[in-house]
Amino acid sequence: MFAAWFLSLAASLSVLFISEVLGQSPCHLCWLQRAFMFPLAVILGIAAWRSDLSIWRYAVPLAVIGGAIALYHWLLYAGVLPEPITPCTASGPSCTDDAMLILGLPIPALSFLTFGVISALLLQLRRIAS
Repeated sequence: MFAAWFLSLAASLSVLFISEVLGQSPCHLCWLQRAFMFPLAVILGIAAWRSDLSIWRYAVPLAVIGGAIALYHWLLYAGVLPEPITPCTASGPSCTDDAMLILGLPIPALSFLTFGVISALLLQLRRIAS
């Protein structure tokens, strides 16, 4: 549970750093992913503090929905889906810019992987709690 909380907290702080410190505005799909990652950081932190193993019931749906949005975003980024990704503003960065790569991976891919790992950890927690 601690690892899932740490991942969600690190992801939340990372995207806040990218937008608030680096000044890169998030696109619409990034905002939707944040809407599912930020609550995970809070509820998983509280659950870790209280050793609440039943948190998986509430956190898995958030992680799965956020992961689905991230997968859709990644498929748009990769060009698998025909709809183009557009920046939020005319002067804002696009998700397809090289500035949106971290460790050589696009942010949508990192988001999908993070949601996936959190989901896997929470499902493992479910097996332990049962």
